[in-house]
Amino acid sequence: MNKSGLITLAVADDHPVLLAGMTSLFSNSARHKIVGQADCADASMELVKALTPDVIVMDLSMPGDVFRTIAQIVATAPQTKVVVFTAYCSIDSALKALDAGATGFVLKGSPSSELFEAIDMVMSGQMFVTREYASEVMNGLRDRARRQALSDAVKLNVREQQIIGHLMQARTNREIATELRISEKTVKHYMTGLMAKLKARNRVEVVIAASQNHDADSAMRP
Repeated sequence: MNKSGLITLAVADDHPVLLAGMTSLFSNSARHKIVGQADCADASMELVKALTPDVIVMDLSMPGDVFRTIAQIVATAPQTKVVVFTAYCSIDSALKALDAGATGFVLKGSPSSELFEAIDMVMSGQMFVTREYASEVMNGLRDRARRQALSDAVKLNVREQQIIGHLMQARTNREIATELRISEKTVKHYMTGLMAKLKARNRVEVVIAASQNHDADSAMRP
C-alpha cells in the first residue's frame, strides 16, 4: 500500500477484453490503483520485479508456466500478494495455486465483489477462496495435511515398539533382553537406532518422543 493509502494492483490476463474489463473495474475504485498489466506468465514476473505492486491478479490460462511464476513471485517479491482470478474451477487447480503461494483464488463467474473482498483479505494476511468452492478446497488442504502428517510420523517396527513398551515400564536393558529373549547387546543396538530415529539423546527422551509420535499418528487416523 502506497503513502496515499491506495492498494497498488497489477493485472495479468491474456484475453484483451477481460484485461480491459479488470482494468476498468479497478480504475473506478477510489481504493485501488492499477500500476501495470501483463498478458503472460513471464511478463507477470517482470512486472512484479519492476513495480512491486501490493497485489497481482493473475489468470491461470495465460501462456507460460503460471504456477511456477506464482512461486517465483512469492519467493522474490514476498510483499506482493497473488490473487488467482480464473475460469478454471477444479479443486486441483485451486490447491496447486495455493501450494505455489497464491493467497487468493476467485472464479471469473463470481460477483466482482468477491474479487475486491479477496484483495482486502490477502492484504490483511488472510486467505480467500471463492465461496462456491471454499469448503471443498479447505477439505482438500486438510486431507493433504493429514496424509503429510502420517508420512512424517516415524515408523517403528514391531521389535522397536516392544522395546519402547518396556522402556515405558522403566525396565533396564538386561530386563528387556530377558523378557524378549534376545541379548543385551541386541537391546543396546535397538536403543541406538531408536535414539537416531526419534532424535533423542537418552532413554527418557526416547520414551517422550515415542509417546508424542504415537499421539500425532493416532490423532490423524480416522
